[in-house]
Amino acid sequence: MNSITIYHNPACGTSRNTLELIRNSGIEPTIIHYLETPPDRATLVKIIDDMGTGVRGLLRQNTDPYVELKLNDAKWTNDRLIDFMLQYPILINRPVVITKLGTRLCRPSEVVLDILPDPQKGAFTKEDGEQIVDANGQRIIK
Repeated sequence: MNSITIYHNPACGTSRNTLELIRNSGIEPTIIHYLETPPDRATLVKIIDDMGTGVRGLLRQNTDPYVELKLNDAKWTNDRLIDFMLQYPILINRPVVITKLGTRLCRPSEVVLDILPDPQKGAFTKEDGEQIVDANGQRIIK
């Protein structure tokens, strides 16, 4: 049994596409609606460490809190940025997927294919109409 977790926002098309790509591999993941149930500090730090991108790599920039707090300013330490992400979970970029093969911010959604332990079971077309997996479950490279 494969264990996959997705930090998901159902209002986000990229997040919905990522979730459906996981399901297209035959797995029903653990779904965490992170805006309602944000990770605690230790979990968020582990996600950031496992991603290897640094805190700013997970910080969502096109949100009101990011602009209002001027989080683009280099004066903010990683610890303080994590504080803000915990206070305002909308600052956590999504979707984040955790599998035994790695932890990734899946933007674009097909990034999830790099860390899924099982192959796709059939064709997959994103909500915008872009086909990214063919009928044989093979990734379409453009």
